[in-house]
Amino acid sequence: MAIQFPDISPVALSLGSLDVRWYALAYLAGFLLGWRYCLYLAAKAGEGMRPSADDIDDFLSWAVVGVILGGRLGYVLFYQPALYLADPLEVLKIWHGGMSFHGGVLGVMASMVLFSRFRKVLLFRLSDIVCAAAPIGLFFGRTANFINAELYGRISDAPWAVVFPGQMQARHPSQVYEALSEGALLFLILFILIRKGALQNRPGLVSGVFLICYGVFRGAVEFVREPDAYLGLFAGWISMGQILCLPMILGGAVLVVYSSCKARVL
Repeated sequence: MAIQFPDISPVALSLGSLDVRWYALAYLAGFLLGWRYCLYLAAKAGEGMRPSADDIDDFLSWAVVGVILGGRLGYVLFYQPALYLADPLEVLKIWHGGMSFHGGVLGVMASMVLFSRFRKVLLFRLSDIVCAAAPIGLFFGRTANFINAELYGRISDAPWAVVFPGQMQARHPSQVYEALSEGALLFLILFILIRKGALQNRPGLVSGVFLICYGVFRGAVEFVREPDAYLGLFAGWISMGQILCLPMILGGAVLVVYSSCKARVL
């Protein structure tokens, strides 16, 4: 009953000696479509509201640096510190793989704090817009993980389980679960909040709900996702991904409460 992994090459196209991979295209699509959606939300906020479309244009490069730098350093610190302590130059070799979403979140948060102070933009209005667009990148990134046949789930006898390359038994397509929950469903939830006026009336609400929902969705999928071989499960039941989701959920709850108090003041 298992589904055989489709014959998909991780290389989307080859230009001479240069291979363009689906994973790189996923990052590109996430940034470009997310940027366009941020511009739409900034325009929707109203004339004279900050961040403006110009602010979003300027922040794009900050976001790219934050995601890549934070994602790489997060992977190094959270997942394989011993490996990189033994060979520090390996940190620079991002083409060998190894990015952490939680590290990327921290990198973007740092870039938003610095940008908001530099450009005199309200931090939570900027973070709300960025968080509303983040599920777009998550959807494409998790889809690329599936194409690469990486970060797959644990062994399963479900009828939709997939036999991935190099595996003898069918496994949960956890990348698809994450693409649908962290990507499509989370985008829809935040879209509904925005339609109800969250950007204008509840600064910080979209950011808080994003953190909570991502933490819950990711934490739930981790129960069927194959843990990293070099880390395994802590105490025999919790993964590093779930541990890192706990402060996200707590921080999101704090933002939701803050946004409620702010709304009463307004």
